[in-house]
Amino acid sequence: MQPSPAPAAALLVLLALPACRDADPAEKWMGDITPVASPAGPGSRYPHLAGNGNGRVLSWLQALPQGGFALQYSRWRDGAWGPAGIVATGADWFVNWADFPSVVPLSATTWAAHWLQQKPGSVYAYDVRVALSSDAGNSWSPPVSPHDDGTPTEHGFVTLYPVDKGARAVWLDGRHTSGGHEHSGAGPGAMTLRSAVIGTNGQRNGVDEELDGRVCDCCQTDAAITSDGPVLVYRDRSEHEVRDIALVRHSDGQWSAPVHVHADGWRIDACPVNGPAVDARGQAVVVAWFTAPDVPRVRVAFSDDGGRTFAPPVEVASGRVAGRVDVVLLDERRSIVSWLQEAEAGAEIRAQPFTRDGAAGPAVVVASTSVHRASGFPQMIHAGDGLLFAWTEATDPPRVRTAFARLF
Repeated sequence: MQPSPAPAAALLVLLALPACRDADPAEKWMGDITPVASPAGPGSRYPHLAGNGNGRVLSWLQALPQGGFALQYSRWRDGAWGPAGIVATGADWFVNWADFPSVVPLSATTWAAHWLQQKPGSVYAYDVRVALSSDAGNSWSPPVSPHDDGTPTEHGFVTLYPVDKGARAVWLDGRHTSGGHEHSGAGPGAMTLRSAVIGTNGQRNGVDEELDGRVCDCCQTDAAITSDGPVLVYRDRSEHEVRDIALVRHSDGQWSAPVHVHADGWRIDACPVNGPAVDARGQAVVVAWFTAPDVPRVRVAFSDDGGRTFAPPVEVASGRVAGRVDVVLLDERRSIVSWLQEAEAGAEIRAQPFTRDGAAGPAVVVASTSVHRASGFPQMIHAGDGLLFAWTEATDPPRVRTAFARLF
């Protein structure tokens, strides 16, 4: 069932309220949350925020009047979004609230983008498609797939990040499964985690490789770059259906064995569709995630050795939480976690600062939203002296909204 549309005026009133309206002024860590005119039009959905020292990019799926979708993007400059550009369009794409495309700036001029293309004959058979740009999104290479198994199975939940002369793609790969969507352990094989490099020439370099032979079927992956190299987080899956968060590192050309960020011991017989988020600076790594070994919880944990070990997790929220987390590491000690919290009138996107010692300020309501699938996964990224937020307003038609708030 679709949520009831919220009046646009009411949304703007909410966003214009002081961010810490219930907090003591001495505890304020973020300024007013200010709506930013979104470059995405009516029918837009499922935003993705990405960026580094080369800028911040918002991407989204835009429904087309003639049918099908376009992968569009916009660059953040001088406190506003630039004009929308188009990577690709298609009438045969796999469009899913949890498995959304991305556009990622790898360097000042090299960008990468991905989307999912349906295979004929089955709803849950689709391939990853990746394209590269050498001119900051003005033109794109013909798309290629990072995998070549050819099986009519699921391939998705992609993370892209920069490597020398190209992009590394990491994805969930269903080549050993039956191609169905039960995700309950009844299939003949497990979902795997795989990786490949797409060069700046738009072609795959070498073969894809398996990083983990048994992972949760439909939880997002995420990556960050430490001073030792990339770290990748995802939801693992044991033979006994324990689905805790795992991390692998890539250093000196080799992938490490997976380590668990924390042994939550969450046993669940189906995928919760709720992946982790990671950020890093130097040797400092922070991971935020959703779990429910007893009650629903959002947790965050810190590492000071490049993700090799983690301190005990800090509780972010519990009870009526829906997860859908994001995380930003501001410095070696302080992070901001965002998550979806159920509320009387639907749900709220909340954000709160944390150190490994606990909360470093009160939770802030970023915007009202819904727990329905149509609201997707809210996004958050560090931009200049503040935070950028993006989410899907689950109205009819849906629309991507964005906001900005300065950090104190």
